[in-house]
Amino acid sequence: MSTLELPDATIIAASVSDPPAFAAVFDRHWAELRRYCVSRAAAVGEDLAAETFRLAFDRRRRYDARYADARPWLYGIATNLLRRHFRDAARRGVPLFTRAFGFEDDALGRVEAQALGPDLAAALKTVAAADRDALLLHAWAELTYTEIAHATGIPVGTVRSRIHRARTQLRAHLEEIHDERA
Repeated sequence: MSTLELPDATIIAASVSDPPAFAAVFDRHWAELRRYCVSRAAAVGEDLAAETFRLAFDRRRRYDARYADARPWLYGIATNLLRRHFRDAARRGVPLFTRAFGFEDDALGRVEAQALGPDLAAALKTVAAADRDALLLHAWAELTYTEIAHATGIPVGTVRSRIHRARTQLRAHLEEIHDERA
């Protein structure tokens, strides 16, 4: 059986005694994880994706082999790195967000806001960071609720609540904008 056919858990376990084996996990998930990180934090997204894999490699001995797919684990690491990046930037007073969208104090990057368009970006601004993270892991990373729970370390019911709350807030905000323009 080739490495391409092996589950991530098997590859990660093998990489404990054969570190180069971890490259297969990197090769399998790099492009997708990089896209997610760059979409959230364009200027440093690639660095955050690389740091995600460095941390995953360093922590591979602690990987829970009950999970065949490493995507939730990797996205959990990436989401934590993104949160830390935005929090640290805010503490340093680094202007990450455009005034046009009102993101001076929020954790939604300038490029992300521009890519989404002003209406959706403004609507996302109204959503709490934890709710937004869950929603974006579902919408952009295409993780299931169970995978998001695994990635974030919260119960599936909490994931459902956060995504429902985020969708409700987005819908209400977008409907308000539509009604104002009508």
